[in-house]
Amino acid sequence: MAAPRIDFYVLPDRQENSRALIACRLADKAYSLGHTVYILTASEAQAAALDDLLWTFRQDSFIPHERYPLASEESSPVLIGTASPAAVNARVLINFTFTLPDGFERFERVVELVDQQPEVLAASRERFKQYRERGFIPESHKL
Repeated sequence: MAAPRIDFYVLPDRQENSRALIACRLADKAYSLGHTVYILTASEAQAAALDDLLWTFRQDSFIPHERYPLASEESSPVLIGTASPAAVNARVLINFTFTLPDGFERFERVVELVDQQPEVLAASRERFKQYRERGFIPESHKL
């Protein structure tokens, strides 16, 4: 299995909802390309907020999604949860936490979201360093 592609998307502002909105946009794009996605959140409150936002962030979009662990047997293409990504079968991992996710190596692509809030920047720099220490070459994209 090939090493995952790791991308840090750096937002120019520190608005409260900017990371959540870009997570929704990236999940929408991945879904439209036929990829499965797991959005890893740090809390149930974050998972619930992203769950709600995926319904409303864009008027003309529909992204089939559900919370993980699943209530049903059939899995949606986009899952949101706090469970370790090591247990989830998806191609794209969107990390909405401040820590390096367990099992990230299993994914084809890992997406890190960075805004200009000091605690987000500090945690992102640390994760960038941790990926490099493990032999991965993350890329940064300024939005």
